[in-house]
Amino acid sequence: MKRYLRRTLVALAAPAAAGAMYMASPATAAVATTAAPAAPAAALRCHASMSNSRPKDYTTIDVNIGTVRYAGVTTVAHYKTVNTKHTGKANAKGNAEIGYYISGAKPGYRVNVSVTVTSGRSRGSCSTSFIPHR
Repeated sequence: MKRYLRRTLVALAAPAAAGAMYMASPATAAVATTAAPAAPAAALRCHASMSNSRPKDYTTIDVNIGTVRYAGVTTVAHYKTVNTKHTGKANAKGNAEIGYYISGAKPGYRVNVSVTVTSGRSRGSCSTSFIPHR
C-alpha cells in the first residue's frame, strides 16, 4: 500500500514541478541558469623532458616543455631536502625551456620535476626527472 501511495504522490508531484518551471519569472530563470555548474575546462597538452637526464653537479640543465602557444608554465623540482619552483611562458610554437642550476644535489637521488601549464581556465600537467652525479 505504501508503495502504491508513493508512486501516486510522485506522479502527482512531477507535473506540478514541471508547471512551476514554466511559471517562473525571467529573474528566477536567470538565477537558475547562472547557478548551474560550469563544465570543466579541457586539459591542456603537456610534454616535458630534460636536456640532460644525468647532469653533473654545478651545471645548468633545462626542462623542455611542449604545450599550447603562450601558455604559462610552472615547474617544481623535488630535491631530497627542498623543492625549487621556476616559472616561464611558452613561445608562439608552444615550447618553453626552464633552466635549473644543479649545485650540491645528492648524487644518485632521482629528482622529479612536476610541470603545470595554464592558459585561460584550462590547465594541464606532466612530469619528468633527472639523476645528478658528481
